[in-house]
Amino acid sequence: MAQGEGSGTEDRKPKSDEAHSAFSVPPGVGVEPEAVEEDQPTSEFAVPDGLASVAVEPEGSAFATPHTYSAAHSPPAYTGPSGFPVTRLKESPWQDRMRTVLRMPVDVRPVPEPSQRLAVETGPAVGRVLDLTLRIGELLLSGGEGAEDVEAAMFAVARSYGLDRCEPTVTFTLLSITHQPSLVDDPVSANRTVRRRGTDYTRLSAVFALVNDITAHEVEISLEDAYRRLAEIRRNRHPYPGWVLTGAAGLLAGAASTLVGGGVLVFFAAALGAVLGDRLAWLCAGRGLPEFYQFVVAAMPPAAMGVALKMTDLDVRSSAIITGGLFALLPGRALVAAVQDGLTGYYITASARLLEVMYLFIGIIMGVLVVLYVGFQFGSNPQPEDILQIEQRPLLQIAASMVLVFTFAILLQQERSTVWFVTLNGGIAWVIYGALHYAAKMPPVPSTAIAAGLVGLFGQLLARHRFSSALPFVTAAIGPLLPGSATYYGLLLIAENRLNEGLASLTNAAAIALAIAIGVNLGSETSRLFMRIPGAASAAKRGAAKRTRGF
Repeated sequence: MAQGEGSGTEDRKPKSDEAHSAFSVPPGVGVEPEAVEEDQPTSEFAVPDGLASVAVEPEGSAFATPHTYSAAHSPPAYTGPSGFPVTRLKESPWQDRMRTVLRMPVDVRPVPEPSQRLAVETGPAVGRVLDLTLRIGELLLSGGEGAEDVEAAMFAVARSYGLDRCEPTVTFTLLSITHQPSLVDDPVSANRTVRRRGTDYTRLSAVFALVNDITAHEVEISLEDAYRRLAEIRRNRHPYPGWVLTGAAGLLAGAASTLVGGGVLVFFAAALGAVLGDRLAWLCAGRGLPEFYQFVVAAMPPAAMGVALKMTDLDVRSSAIITGGLFALLPGRALVAAVQDGLTGYYITASARLLEVMYLFIGIIMGVLVVLYVGFQFGSNPQPEDILQIEQRPLLQIAASMVLVFTFAILLQQERSTVWFVTLNGGIAWVIYGALHYAAKMPPVPSTAIAAGLVGLFGQLLARHRFSSALPFVTAAIGPLLPGSATYYGLLLIAENRLNEGLASLTNAAAIALAIAIGVNLGSETSRLFMRIPGAASAAKRGAAKRTRGF
């Protein structure tokens, strides 16, 4: 009786928010009889989620088959009844997932699931996470990575350590990131300036591997471990010594001279000129001269070798020597990164990169023009029309293009495991260009754009297969497509005081360079266009980079 009265009294109490228990079942949710008691931990013999039991006993059978095992709907990883772990298929690279999240509006971004284990009492160390994020972004940006991929890496690292309300910002020399704990807390901001830039794709690949491990749910990396690995990446020496780089520069120039019609003597003359130019540029760099003057000095020895051979009675293509030296100096890597940033909406960074390319290009022009002017004073009389008469030697040119790509990859300090992939990619690019330009008589600009598009497509596919950056598979492969002949032809016309024709040829060279950059970017985007991105959005719903008109 007392129990009934007590129950009636409780029914007459007002139902406030405090009256509800934190463990009470919400209205409308049914409770299964066997799911009420959850005080005891799950038995190690319990049937894992995703397994269909073939027996009636509650513990299931060790021989039960998975519910489904398709690639699209695979169950999460677990340790099966037999004791062997069932591995989970790889997800899409973090670049694709984070790029998709970055392109979403802030209010609809999914809540992150931190990949790394955090202290429940203290939470993430905001200052250290932001500092680690900036240091990783600095290494990527200084290595030549595009601004969007740098932002995606910074965003991925911050979210992996539990900082979901983060906004990274990347410009050409400044990195910043802001974290706002909540709508009522003060934001925390940090920034870092990129003062030095270097070309080392081995270090770039190591940073990508670190970000892959940080964003992976299967790998646990504490902040201390991440800092230790980052310090090891910074301390690691370049994979190739200086004398190997100098020899690679000479082989690159010799292969490029063979590509445009040179013979054996031209090969060795171009190689010697490039080696001398490389050593002079290193000497200027050691004395603290800006990079602009380094390119001026590096362009002089190959041009001097070509002018000297032209003044002799030897029947050689002196123009091929100077053209080979230009191939070794043209800033193709910076140009591709500049156009990529512009096409993805990072206009400030793209403008700064294009300005850098313009300064380096002007330095090359000044170095070559000074030598050509001096040669004219001593009676050198080069024939500009000889540059455009390139003899077609398909097998020799294919071999020369692959040697060019191989040496270019060494100059970029690539890993030895990626050098052969990019060499094959560059050889295929030259075969496509030769088939379109020489066999099908297609103009050089669309031929270059199509070949560069295939370079970007294959490079992006290789990068997705290895879960690494696409730059090591793309940058060196565009080497044979660089407009060395058109550049030297324009410079020679300007030196002969034929300004209009010279400027037209330099404009054609600039158009070919832009076709390379746009083709590489288009090929990379094409590979992402039809690929599903698990966990974020499908390919059909992938947002554009930076929309200005609302399409």
